[in-house]
Amino acid sequence: MPIVSHHRFTLSRHTLCHLLPLLLVATILSACARMGQPDGGWYDEQPPRVVGAEPAENATGVKSKKLYIYFSEYIKLTNASEKVIVSPPQMEQPEITSQGKRIAIKLADSLRANTTYTVDFSDAISDNNEDNPLGNYAYVFSTGDNIDSLEVSGTVIQANDFEPVKGILVGLYSDLADSAFTSLPMLRVARTDASGHFVIRGVAPGSYRVYALQDQDGNYFYSQKSEMMAALPDTITPSAFPDVRQDTLWRDTLHIQKISRVNYTHFMPDNLVLKAFTAPQTDRYLVKQERKDANMFSLFFSYGSDTLPVVRGLNFDSDHAFFVQSNDRRDTINYWLRDSTLINQDTLTMAVSYLKTDSMGRLMPQTDTLQVLSKIPYERRLKLEEKNRETWLKNQNRLRRRGLRYDSIMPRPALDMEWAAPSAMAPDDNVLIKFREPLLSIDTTKIHLYSKIDTSWYRSPFKLVPYNEKNQRLLMQHRVDSLDTLSSGETTFALIGEWRPGVEYSVETDSGAFCGLYGELSEAKKQGVRINRDDQYATVLMSITGFEGRHLVVDLLNSSGNVVKTAYTDNGKANFYYVKEGTYYMRMLVDDNNNGKWDTGDFNLKLAPEDVYYYPRKLECRAKWDLTETWNPRSVPLQNQKPEAITKQKAEKKKAIQQRNAERAKKLGIQYIPQM
Repeated sequence: MPIVSHHRFTLSRHTLCHLLPLLLVATILSACARMGQPDGGWYDEQPPRVVGAEPAENATGVKSKKLYIYFSEYIKLTNASEKVIVSPPQMEQPEITSQGKRIAIKLADSLRANTTYTVDFSDAISDNNEDNPLGNYAYVFSTGDNIDSLEVSGTVIQANDFEPVKGILVGLYSDLADSAFTSLPMLRVARTDASGHFVIRGVAPGSYRVYALQDQDGNYFYSQKSEMMAALPDTITPSAFPDVRQDTLWRDTLHIQKISRVNYTHFMPDNLVLKAFTAPQTDRYLVKQERKDANMFSLFFSYGSDTLPVVRGLNFDSDHAFFVQSNDRRDTINYWLRDSTLINQDTLTMAVSYLKTDSMGRLMPQTDTLQVLSKIPYERRLKLEEKNRETWLKNQNRLRRRGLRYDSIMPRPALDMEWAAPSAMAPDDNVLIKFREPLLSIDTTKIHLYSKIDTSWYRSPFKLVPYNEKNQRLLMQHRVDSLDTLSSGETTFALIGEWRPGVEYSVETDSGAFCGLYGELSEAKKQGVRINRDDQYATVLMSITGFEGRHLVVDLLNSSGNVVKTAYTDNGKANFYYVKEGTYYMRMLVDDNNNGKWDTGDFNLKLAPEDVYYYPRKLECRAKWDLTETWNPRSVPLQNQKPEAITKQKAEKKKAIQQRNAERAKKLGIQYIPQM
């Protein structure tokens, strides 16, 4: 119970006789006034204590698989399936339950000889009434003659974005061969918390390899490429030494009661960083087929191939029937139907021949028979077309009755075209033109760009290029001369102008500038664009040390962690121009294969993921200002680099004593001293 200060005083018998009736009346009135909210007294702020165990804690020579831990009060277990872990790992799930003032543990696996066992409860144990946490608690015993007591700790982060990985297993292997991770269960294990932090307890002296694993099949080793994993490249040798730390006792949330120097055993290593990744899915198979629009269908594969599938029609003639279009990864192939007869056919039956990965990991020929159904049947499409025609006729009749100009023949629909051309644009942006279907032809003589000088308009040079992944990267590098040129079959284009700051432009296309795959022509269109002035932007000039001569991809991130600008450099200078005023962050990729993107690792091929670093501070950008910084990416430990403001996986709030007695004492006007 808390300690409350009292003042000693004495009263004479005569005074006491006069005060007793008054005290009696005051007590009755006080009781009546508090009947609605009776004071339950002081809160229990003491966490439960372990008062015993069977077998005893740190017992040796243990043979029983039924274990009991006894506490000083009624307790409860919170999220036991997530927080409690037994080491060595158990192939059969142990049964762990709270039973009043005790926890019962029933191990299903056979006990290993001469082995230290730990049941790590993390912060899952608290008292039943006030939820006071016991703290990080582990029950330890041994089947041999001694207790292994070393510990290993660290953090697991995602290799590509440094997000903490919650709930992943981290394990040790005394077998130092790489093959152990793919064939043997982990020797000692722990599970990461919401901060990605882990502690592996009960470790024996020796050398170990450390791995992390998102174990999908419960076998405690890496058996599927779809499992996220991490491998520490070097072996570790756990050790311990006596050390001193400062512990702070808080009187309440604002005031420190006491700071103590505490002797403790410091276990090493305690700052391991494992970068987790998922290996690329290179097994190739057909995932699905889809026909959302009647005029095209798509085949989706798990992985791309240099060889496109061969499609042979079984209920239609497939010769020259398709315009084939694939994405850059060649794992999604679109087949645009050229013939209106096929477009109107609800079901297309076909034989699709492609390369598929067999059980030996080899690409072998495979032929599947597919039935591809239109999402909207032909009959329903006819009804929709008729409804649109009726609406058009009504509008034309209304115009005719009013004596206005009208049409007697319904015109062919124009080519669906979308412009991404904001009215105000940065000098390093470009106008995007998007189409729903591939283009058959482009007449660049019908595309015009004009710039306004004083009050007159003048022709301005421009370049129209496909807006594919390669060109996007080249545009960011300002390598306009290396861009892919126009070709049929593209759906998105970038119109690149000179875009002088403070100048007004007009982008104009004549009727028929673009012709779609089915012969529809684009309508005339005009769009005004004003280029913002230089003084509306900031410039970020970053000098990166220690990576000279290496290919770097540097991303400028907004306050949500999304990429707003990218710089490619091999001289350590990452410059960002025309940056809007605001708060930004920075990430760097070491692009050793110079493909302009992050590449994951592959444990089986002994490939590590490409290195990533985060600038540890925010960048405040102001218009008209140049922000010049120097960055040594290795100066801050990896687990501390990513700013919390853009970290999505937040640390869980740790359970703590609520300190409600201090508030109660304050209301009562008395001194409160928490128990030690």
